[in-house]
Amino acid sequence: MEQLDKEKSLVVIPLGALEQHGNQAPLITDTLIASEMTRRISNILSDKKDTLAGNVLFFPVIPIGYSVEHASFCGSITFRPDTYYHVLADIVTGLNSHGFKNFAFLICHGGNRAIAEVVSRQLRRDLGVKIYLITSGAFSSPKVKATLSHGNESDFHGGEMETSMVMAIDESMVDLKSCKAGHYSLGSDKGKLNFFGSLSLPWMGEDFTAEDDTPIGIGGNPSGASAKKGEIILDESANEAANGIIELLTYL
Repeated sequence: MEQLDKEKSLVVIPLGALEQHGNQAPLITDTLIASEMTRRISNILSDKKDTLAGNVLFFPVIPIGYSVEHASFCGSITFRPDTYYHVLADIVTGLNSHGFKNFAFLICHGGNRAIAEVVSRQLRRDLGVKIYLITSGAFSSPKVKATLSHGNESDFHGGEMETSMVMAIDESMVDLKSCKAGHYSLGSDKGKLNFFGSLSLPWMGEDFTAEDDTPIGIGGNPSGASAKKGEIILDESANEAANGIIELLTYL
């Protein structure tokens, strides 16, 4: 650690979570994905001839995040917003005290992003550090979209794609026999309320229900998930993230 050129080093901090992902997938889905993404990104970088790739350090995965939208489901654990802010801020501040100036939050649970953005901007102001944000899922990639089963275009949290990613990591942790499809339940005769876009309502897990109207907390139908699909999604996601890291290394 003492021999590193800290001015030119990038510390990647993977942000996981502990929260429900339907009946079929484990509570540690996001943390499993964060660990696997870290491994795959590291392997991609080590294969690159670019010597800058050797300047990347990976912090241990933080296994709990901001998951209040899932808190009503048994087993889900969340930091309060101010607690999570200070967890992230204290980690960056501690690393900065040792001379590190460049960081990236690898966001493996979408709910973590809002707090990560606030921390990134505040610490840039307070400490003069740069904190980049890296999304861990290449869900808009044509190859990734092609993995979705026909009719499952509304796949969301805990759905086919995330379940497939877990199956690619450890198939024994998924029980497809117990899965149910989830549907966004809030709306009216005129249409459903959006949870993204210019007019939106931040969603809660209870907004997604099964066919019998019981809260299920997931969007889409996980039944078509497979380890093969998960490999495609993880590969595309890791390559996208690694390419982003290689690009931002040139800014250091």
